[in-house]
Amino acid sequence: MSPKRYLATLALLASLVTLLLSPQFSSAASPKASPKTKIRAVTETLHGVTISDPYRWLEDQNSPETRAWIEAQNEHTRSILDTLPERAAIRRRLEALLRIDTISAPASRGGRYFFTKRSRDQNHSVLYMRNGPAGSDQVLLDPNTMSPDLGASASFQGISEDGKLVAYGVRSGGEDEQTIGFLDVDSLQQLPDRFPKARYSSVSFLPDKSGFYYSRYTPAGFRVYFHPMGTDPAADQEIFGKGYGPQHIISVDLAPDGRYLSFSVRRGSTGEKVELYLQNLEKKGPISPVVTDLEARFSARLAGDHMFLHTNWQAPNGRILAVNLQNPARETWREVVAETAFPIQGFSLAGGRLFVNYLENVRSRTRIIEPSGKQVGEISFPTLGSGGFVLGRWTNDEAFFSFNSLALPTTIYRYQVSTGKQEVWARIQVSLHSDQVEIKQVWFQSKDKTKVPMFLAYKKGTPLDGNRPTLLTGYGGFNVSETPSFSPRAAFWVESGGVFALPNLRGGGEFGEQWHRAGMLEKKQNVFDDFLAAAEWLTENGYTRPSRLAILGGSNGGLLVGAALTQRPELFGAVVCAVPLLDMLRYHRFLVARFWVTEYGTAEDLAQFAYIRRYSPYHNVKDGAKYPPVLFTTGDSDTRVDPSHARKMAARLQAATASGKPVLLQYDTKAGHAGGLPVSRQIEDLTDVMSFLFWQLAFKPQEYKGSVPP
Repeated sequence: MSPKRYLATLALLASLVTLLLSPQFSSAASPKASPKTKIRAVTETLHGVTISDPYRWLEDQNSPETRAWIEAQNEHTRSILDTLPERAAIRRRLEALLRIDTISAPASRGGRYFFTKRSRDQNHSVLYMRNGPAGSDQVLLDPNTMSPDLGASASFQGISEDGKLVAYGVRSGGEDEQTIGFLDVDSLQQLPDRFPKARYSSVSFLPDKSGFYYSRYTPAGFRVYFHPMGTDPAADQEIFGKGYGPQHIISVDLAPDGRYLSFSVRRGSTGEKVELYLQNLEKKGPISPVVTDLEARFSARLAGDHMFLHTNWQAPNGRILAVNLQNPARETWREVVAETAFPIQGFSLAGGRLFVNYLENVRSRTRIIEPSGKQVGEISFPTLGSGGFVLGRWTNDEAFFSFNSLALPTTIYRYQVSTGKQEVWARIQVSLHSDQVEIKQVWFQSKDKTKVPMFLAYKKGTPLDGNRPTLLTGYGGFNVSETPSFSPRAAFWVESGGVFALPNLRGGGEFGEQWHRAGMLEKKQNVFDDFLAAAEWLTENGYTRPSRLAILGGSNGGLLVGAALTQRPELFGAVVCAVPLLDMLRYHRFLVARFWVTEYGTAEDLAQFAYIRRYSPYHNVKDGAKYPPVLFTTGDSDTRVDPSHARKMAARLQAATASGKPVLLQYDTKAGHAGGLPVSRQIEDLTDVMSFLFWQLAFKPQEYKGSVPP
């Protein structure tokens, strides 16, 4: 062999060794084939169209066959994710980011502060009370001691005005349902009243603590009840809700002084129409309508003899009206805050003033308004981020608000309404180099030329060479505004040298009701077009390329990434699809999905069936297409989005893809839709997601160099 040929052979062998040792060719990178899933032909005709559903049998969550299938999928997924070479390093860093001391903004009642707090060695937040600003913190309820599998979590559901009685909810796993218990704060004794597992909201105590009003979901829909303390909840009197069906969401609110009771009826989750009712308890008056005939959204706050309304009635960006409760006729309503070019996201009451939250080009701003309508102040924020919603009481001069950003953990501020003085009440410490992160807002053009903003975060000095591993996430629905808030996931991605991207898709509320409506019902495809345009912008502007671009979304965001991967699979290098909606022809049949018909529509309607079928991810998987690698995540305790969506889509995609890339299902037999998981489980779940993405994008985590908070 000639020296030249010998050297060429050595070079070739060296290249092969390098290739085989790279992340793409680790032992886990060539996994065994996915478990085979039985196909059982099911067809039905909808509006004259034949629909095939070969994996409908997986909708039966508790059948022995489905349970065996879940077990096989989990074994397959674990055989891959547990062997990824960077998993241990990823887990160590995520544990440092998640195992931290946390605290919530407090609610003040009777000179006492009620809040949740978790130390870094705990898995769940503990319910606390503090007597006065400088008092010691007293544990009220510790869910970490309530279940051996750490599945129980707790939250405040109601606090009496004098701060002596607390209602608390306990959830199991991530279920939306909870049980309700009661605690005498002075004695720390549990009261005998116990409410069984259900969906509850709006626990409002009478001033004398003799009873409370609450809302509960029943098979017929939400109903409002009154419960006299010390009695059997099964005997509680239904006082409102008859005639409204399962698609309506009903809440109740008692004024702090106990004189007025208000009822809110939302049609569907987005509340395109909200009805309001009022009862004068002081005069033992009847329940009377305030507004029932307007196709508009209303959010009410009670203060003295007035009700303040945030509404989009004749104001797509929102305005605030004042209603005199002595004479609530519509002709007497008074405008306190007029509509502006930027949308009102919400408002709160404290110290006799209104704190109105705006988004100005998706940047938080809070204005302080007198009941007369005069602006008397503003709360400013240090950088691009999320915050400003004030927690306080109408008759109390003290209030609290928080602020955070993509690379800046939450700081909670105590605010004196009369003077405008603010001070730090609590700051969450995380081992981060926040000052080394660049956050900026860019604008791109969607398919129909609409301009859409997007937040980008990356480490200062990162070479934007068209090859950066990039994580693109979004939501785009239900009038939800996506502002740049702190996330351990984003922080970890950025410090490792990646780019994190968050576009403000249509369907959200970032630019008012018109922006929301431009991404719902028959215009839902606009949301997907915006997301795809964001992906194209990132590649065309030198940030990344398709093989190094990952997308991630959950719930409605799971629908988003499901549609993106079926419509443009070539754009992405990896996909994480969490607790998703994917079979959009049948979604409305399961759990509480009837609430979402006002947002998506339903296949039962001919016109809506046509556009839903065009984007429904499950029905648009093509046999033989080359799909990117996908990780689906869901769990048994998801009582909001039925986990059958992820089961069916995983089976369908595993059978259809011709790319040779893995399609995995991580199925937690105890987890639910959102919240309630112990920190230990959160760390493992996020380790799975990050390990999968780092593997598929050939991305290596960087060791954190810096101090860890004491």
